[in-house]
Order: sequence, then structure tokens, then C-alpha cells
Amino acid sequence: MSQPSLILYSDANFFSPYVMSAFVALTEKGIPFELEKVDLANAENLKENYSAISITRRVPTLTNGAFVLSESSAIDEYVEELFPAPTFPAIYPADPENRAKAREVQAWLRSDLMPIREERSTEVVFAGAKRPALSTNGQQAAEKLYAAAAFLLGDKEHLFGEWCIADVDLALMINRLHLNGDPVPEKLAAYADAQWQRPSVKEWLALSA
Repeated sequence: MSQPSLILYSDANFFSPYVMSAFVALTEKGIPFELEKVDLANAENLKENYSAISITRRVPTLTNGAFVLSESSAIDEYVEELFPAPTFPAIYPADPENRAKAREVQAWLRSDLMPIREERSTEVVFAGAKRPALSTNGQQAAEKLYAAAAFLLGDKEHLFGEWCIADVDLALMINRLHLNGDPVPEKLAAYADAQWQRPSVKEWLALSA
């Protein structure tokens, strides 16, 4: 395999949970990559330079030479396939059913629980912001999150026994609430705290500090 030339495009504040997922995936693999900032506040993503790179005009976008890929879960899966275990550390479960479930969790977190994402922005997670009490819809979404997370985790330390990238994505959603001071079941709060101590996650958090 030729030496990869990977560039990951991120929001300038490093507040994007989706860039975080791709960043952690690449970092866990131990693959060298460059990190380029895109100033979303000034609509840099809509300008010619960036739109010529990313057809979605969103972050994250990953380039590998002439190949360009957007959307974080697609990037995670690409990185796993391009740099497979056991040569590189795995970021998805080896078992096909668990791998499918991990992708299910990722897809769910990106497409559902909108009240949590609206009422607990990533400024709570990465900048220490505090938000008022959840609305009724927010409370319902939180209860849904807690029930699903508790069911998936059971008595395990990680979702599928061994750590995978879906653990970081789930922990981030829990931390939208936990880091705001909302009541979170003790086991889920401890799970999110443990994920936040992972070296690859701490490396990301240092960028937004």
C-alpha cells in the first residue's frame, strides 16, 4: 500500500461531534493525517475553495489524494476498511452482527434525538456552556436515549465488549446532558466519563480547549 496522504477538514472551533468521530477513528488507527480548519461561522464552507473539494460543503470531509469523502460514519467505515485489523487497531467490532449494530447506533445518533441536539449544543460539551431545563420534548428524547443506552450496554464496559467508534459517538450524546448537569443514570454517566478519558478523545478535546 502506498503511503496515504490524508487530510481531515474540521470546523475551526473543533466543536463538531461528527469531525470528532472521524478524528478519533484516524487517531485510533495510528495513521498520520493533516487537520485543516474550515471557518463555518464565516461560511467558508460555501466558498469556492472548499466547495471545490467537498460536494456536501460540510465537515468532516476526508481527502486521500484525489479521493474525497464526506459524512463522518462513511469516513469511519472507509478508514476501517482501508486500514484493517489486525495490521491496524480495529475501530468496529469483528463480529458481523455487532459491527452492524455499531453502525445502527451511529446512524441512530445522527438521525434522531433532535431535541437533545437542539437544546444541548456541543458548546455544552466542548466549551462548558450551560443551558436551561429541558423541554418536554427534550425530556422525552433523554429518556429514550437512556433506555436505549442502558439496554445496549447491559453490564458491559463498552457497547460490544471491546471498544469501538460507536462508543465515542454514544458517549458524546450522553455528555450533552451529563456535562450540562442534567440528571443522567449513574452507570451511563460513568460510561461517558470513561470514554472521555480515552487518549484519542483527550487529543480531540485539547484542540477545542
